[in-house]
Amino acid sequence: MSWQWDESLFAGAAEHYLRGRLPYAPGFAETIGAALGFDGRGRLLDVGCGPGNVTLALAPLVEEAVGLDPDGGMLAEAARHAADRGVTGVRWVRARAEDLPAGLGEFRAVVFASSFHWMDRDRVAATVLRMLVPGGAFVHVADLKEAPAARTPLPAPAPPYGLIGELVRRYLGPVRRAGQGVIATGSTPDREDLVVARAGFEGYERHVVPGGQVVARSADDLVAWAFSRSDSAPHLFGAQAGDFERDLRALLGNGPYAEHLPPTEIRIWRRLRR
Repeated sequence: MSWQWDESLFAGAAEHYLRGRLPYAPGFAETIGAALGFDGRGRLLDVGCGPGNVTLALAPLVEEAVGLDPDGGMLAEAARHAADRGVTGVRWVRARAEDLPAGLGEFRAVVFASSFHWMDRDRVAATVLRMLVPGGAFVHVADLKEAPAARTPLPAPAPPYGLIGELVRRYLGPVRRAGQGVIATGSTPDREDLVVARAGFEGYERHVVPGGQVVARSADDLVAWAFSRSDSAPHLFGAQAGDFERDLRALLGNGPYAEHLPPTEIRIWRRLRR
């Protein structure tokens, strides 16, 4: 990876995120709550919270939820989303994961929803271990990799993600962009289990929340999806952003499209030692 975090990583993407991205499988928050015995007490930290979709889903299960993200645009969207939904007991903190503990205190759970790969994982995991109460949990949430094929037929064509990717590369080049740097293809880090174990966590458990629901997707949704991504965020196109959107809409036509919601994988590690 030649990429290093910078302020522009998701510049301009926040306003597109909630519309463009598919949600996690229904029931993911209840699955986490049941696994951790949430009872309305205690505190939860969502690291790399983005526009707050996971933070707000979990907030009713604890006394206080804290969403942390370095992108001010994402936090503004999160606050707006919370106000629209009438969710209380949540606050937003602008900081990088590497800034933790940042005076935030102790938590029953610290959640990373498709965000852990964007940070110094060993450093952050070691810090999080010290921020958890005894028995507290490190929670990793993501779409299930290599999910089984859904059996329900789609009522419309699937989104042409491959063609969208080709259009992005035509504008931005063959190497994946990220902020002011680039990320070599296939270099997104994995093996979170090894990182978390090195930090001293134990008591591993895994839950898969079934997906498969059919989600209708319009051309507007797919334009938002493209602009919500770090490798095709609006700022990367510069003066050509309008040209890219024009060509993308020509590619997509009027739609509609449909796709299956992927299953959600939840992996949990505990702080069992002082």
